[in-house]
Amino acid sequence: MNQIAIPEGFRLDAQKRLVHESLIKPIDQARDQLVLELVEKAKQLHSLIAEFKVSAFGDVAAFVELSADQYGVKLGGKKGNVSLVSFDGRFKITKAVQQSIQFDERLQAARALIDQCLLEWTEGARPEVVTLVNDAFRTDTKGEVRTANVLALRRLEITDERWQRAMKAIAEACQVVGSKDYIRVHERVGDSDQWRAIPLDIAGV
Repeated sequence: MNQIAIPEGFRLDAQKRLVHESLIKPIDQARDQLVLELVEKAKQLHSLIAEFKVSAFGDVAAFVELSADQYGVKLGGKKGNVSLVSFDGRFKITKAVQQSIQFDERLQAARALIDQCLLEWTEGARPEVVTLVNDAFRTDTKGEVRTANVLALRRLEITDERWQRAMKAIAEACQVVGSKDYIRVHERVGDSDQWRAIPLDIAGV
């Protein structure tokens, strides 16, 4: 993309038009200055967070390998969740792996089996189950079912053979389509067994 040569004393507006600085209102100049200052600070912060992420993942992985070496164990493959607690028990670093799960076409077979069960069960006898099923298969704003809600159905203790087949179909329909690694930092709340997150995102600060 060709850079537009900007003469001295002029600025480019959002439509790529040259505007002399004397024609720019003071409030527009002040707004522009504020935005550019905050963007520059945000870029610096982004760079620091990126450096922390790389450093934290590397340091945790190195420590896990060191710990394994103490027992003559070689760890292979992708590492799972790891929690490291400070000596005084005040702080905890967790490396967490969050998997993205989607369902394939077998989920429709599971829904059909579940619907057969609901049709034959006496109306009103299991209202909580009906509510859970309807909530589980309700789609979100992207038109996708809520994974956690569907998987929660498997915790219901229902012995009906069709229900059991439906739960098996749900399990087999689960497909891991990706995963993300996270570093989370926590501080103990006083002397309790509760942990308070030290947020690394703007909304959580």
